[in-house]
Amino acid sequence: MNESEDIQQLAERFRASGLLGKPGTLSRLFDYLLERSIAGAPPKEIEIAIDVFGKDESFAVAQDSTVRVYVHKLRRKLEEFHTLGGRDDAAHLVLPKGEYRIGIEGNDAPAAEITTQSPPPHVEQRSRLNLRNALAAAAGCFLLLCAGLLGFNLHSGDPASELDTVRHNPVWARVLDDDRPVVIVVGDYYIFGETDPRSGAVKRMVREFSINSARELEEQLQSDPQLSSRYEDLDLAYLPTSTAFAMRDVLTTLAAPGQPQQRVQIVLASSLTTDMLRTSHVIYIGYISGMRQLQELAFQHSRLSVGSSFDELVDKRTGERYVSQAGQLPEAGTMYRDYGFFSSFPGPTGNRFVVIAGTRDVAVMETAQALTRAWPLAELARSTQSDSFEALYEVAGLNRSNLSGRLLFSAALGGTQNSPSNDPAAGDNNFFLADLNDSHGR
Repeated sequence: MNESEDIQQLAERFRASGLLGKPGTLSRLFDYLLERSIAGAPPKEIEIAIDVFGKDESFAVAQDSTVRVYVHKLRRKLEEFHTLGGRDDAAHLVLPKGEYRIGIEGNDAPAAEITTQSPPPHVEQRSRLNLRNALAAAAGCFLLLCAGLLGFNLHSGDPASELDTVRHNPVWARVLDDDRPVVIVVGDYYIFGETDPRSGAVKRMVREFSINSARELEEQLQSDPQLSSRYEDLDLAYLPTSTAFAMRDVLTTLAAPGQPQQRVQIVLASSLTTDMLRTSHVIYIGYISGMRQLQELAFQHSRLSVGSSFDELVDKRTGERYVSQAGQLPEAGTMYRDYGFFSSFPGPTGNRFVVIAGTRDVAVMETAQALTRAWPLAELARSTQSDSFEALYEVAGLNRSNLSGRLLFSAALGGTQNSPSNDPAAGDNNFFLADLNDSHGR
């Protein structure tokens, strides 16, 4: 059997696997690339745009990533096919990075690389069927990045002992003082594509709060068949930009001397498992709206509840409403309020849950900073003597920067409220919030 026949045979198995989904753009792209590749005439991007997506010769390759998005998606599907069902095959189909050619590769050869040229900003790509492997690779890359960041002292200008003080605070000591693995959970958001009804090309990305996974999108399409030609799963998710900054602070604190780096695993909230909840210390970083199953755990015994939107927290004792102004698209140069939420409580097997969250970006960043600095942690000293405690921060934002924050209350879960300390540094840090209270009084 020659190479063309091998490719055809593997192509038939790939089609039969169902990974291409219903007949549509992705299957047309596969058939087109397969035909051109077997003929020995791999197409150019402009040819794919015209022949598969119905574009004309004026199609701007540099400005429109439609072809690259679908080629990336097809490459991932081929890798899933090999991973899920073809590990024992003598060869497998590949779509090499930087090429529009389907070829065949022996299992002893390196796997094809995954391209990263097409995703939009702040979008993390993930495979629905091979999510565990994709996250392992993503976590490894992120830890390498953070290892470089750790070379820069985030507490520069402070006494060298501050980091030790932070690590010995009960917030972190309960996590660092044993050998349990640590799972950092980041809040992610599923997005899908809206296609052009004529060409089938994706024209925009959609975030729908009622659709949080490929499975839920499929259920929506089944309940309303008219949407099947309009929406398409793209295997895409995104993370808020604040997650990276907050991770930097938290990973610096976790990187204690003598602590093996392999203790720390990074996963998306959408892939958090029951086993992780039972066996690991779990640290959540992200929006309150991205907490998924952790939201119920964190707010079960809290004095706060999520309001009519994820931009609102309600004090169940006093009725006080804390509404983020970040969602109202403040004008450039205008200060606004945001709210950060922190909670720490024991898990089912003696493990620990730590929640660093916010209604929007500046609150997430400020809360992470507060929980990794010595004097803001000192404000929590009285409540952190309890095994379960929480805190609410009011944060001043300007554009996309967190200017300052103040502790509104800290309390043992189910206990009584503690007032913020009178630390002079804390008073200085409330300068912008004092201005906000004058101009936006509740």
